[in-house]
Amino acid sequence: LLIGGLYNSGIGLILFGIIFIAVALWVNKVYDRILIDTVSISFFIVGFVLINFGCQQLNVDENLICLSFILIAITALCLMQNYLMSFISVLIITGSLLTLISLNNAYDVIHLYVSLIAVLMTFCFLKEATLITRGKQLSKLYGPLRIALVFSFLAGLLPLAIKGIVPVSPQYLWLSSIVIITLIVYLISRLVKVLHVTQKNYKVGIYIITILALLPTAFSPAIPGAVLIIVLSYMINYKTGAVIGVVSFLYFLVQFYYDLNYTLLTKSVLLFSTGILFIIL
Repeated sequence: LLIGGLYNSGIGLILFGIIFIAVALWVNKVYDRILIDTVSISFFIVGFVLINFGCQQLNVDENLICLSFILIAITALCLMQNYLMSFISVLIITGSLLTLISLNNAYDVIHLYVSLIAVLMTFCFLKEATLITRGKQLSKLYGPLRIALVFSFLAGLLPLAIKGIVPVSPQYLWLSSIVIITLIVYLISRLVKVLHVTQKNYKVGIYIITILALLPTAFSPAIPGAVLIIVLSYMINYKTGAVIGVVSFLYFLVQFYYDLNYTLLTKSVLLFSTGILFIIL
């Protein structure tokens, strides 16, 4: 492609990008071999890259490029349920949404993105049996959709966890936290039933402890977000999600501690008192 001078033609790049994506979908539909799958997935990714380069050469509006990527990825999901291709398609959709937020400087809309992905992820986890048994296509799509939603959720939490990545308004940080904490409390209510906790005072105590433990994280939505991943993974015995949740939880805690505008002595007192509380619990 380089030797042929294709990179000097925007239309040629877009045309070849569409051909590459179409060929990737067709090959995956016809053949079911690991080597061919690898080649088709490479064609699939390269197709998006070529379309992006071609649109930029033709000075196509970047918002339109993102919307086109979302449309192509949704079409690919409907036509093909290959694991990696479906995983990549979901990431392209959510990545394009984040790019749209960034391009339009609507950084506070990221709270809507995080809340939406949190609800979708919770629905996907809780409706595992229903989605798997609903049909052959959904059963193949469930696995990549689940892990892709976890990564998409973390991608939305990172800008909220690390100060300075995007100019998010501090006064609105609680918006996504409220949705996440509400989902966690709902999951706890389901766990209470599963564990056959019947005494009213125990139930009330569990809810109070849960809310009190999560309220201090209202202005750091990444922490309850990681807790949400852990609880969801625990409920369906999803080990990969549990590991991702625990690692992200530890990272977000360290990042929160690092970003605190306190002296080292104050931070040490906070860690000391928190450690004593954990030991008591």
